[in-house]
Amino acid sequence: MESAMSENHSKSAFLHGRIRRALQCGRYVPGQRIDPAMLADEFDTSPTPVRLALMRLVGEGLVADCARAGLHVPLPNEVTLRDHYDWMQRLLLMACRIDAAPVTRRTTRPKTASAGDDLVKRTWQLFDAIARASAHRSLHQAVKQANDRLAPVRRAKQGLIEDAFEELSTLDRHWQQRDIPALEAAIRAYHERRKRLTPCIVAVLNDGLDALH
Repeated sequence: MESAMSENHSKSAFLHGRIRRALQCGRYVPGQRIDPAMLADEFDTSPTPVRLALMRLVGEGLVADCARAGLHVPLPNEVTLRDHYDWMQRLLLMACRIDAAPVTRRTTRPKTASAGDDLVKRTWQLFDAIARASAHRSLHQAVKQANDRLAPVRRAKQGLIEDAFEELSTLDRHWQQRDIPALEAAIRAYHERRKRLTPCIVAVLNDGLDALH
């Protein structure tokens, strides 16, 4: 009995990471149903570790439990999405203020984001780096969770913001140079812009879900 429980928890931890990465990579669009039975077949495992992994993702806000409708990728409305952007903005500004010391030597040149890059992945990595540098584990964890919640949205809305690559390059340059005032201003502008675009972003998310049906 204990051996079976241990195996289920071990498998669920592995599946949690795989499903989380699938959500980040855009395998599922916001609002799409996640079928535990299909995942169990895909990973050649029993339903129990799959459900344990999915319930953990529900607790993290990355999967929504819609009762009889099943499990879905969260599809935020305008109010919820605006709140997600506002929360991420506040967390990053807090991290900037904690890690406000300038660097004395820069070992790498900021890389300009280009159309060949995975913009969603690079955005996640930059925001994670800013939070990680604060050395506050709770703040870093909060940013990781907010990053994960926004990753499917960022991927679904690609193309809506034409100069997104230049925008990210500017953020990265300010971060690499530790120009904290400029970075804070760019973080505000980045998120305020998206809060203004929330109605358009939500419409794009709903169109993406409709395309699956």
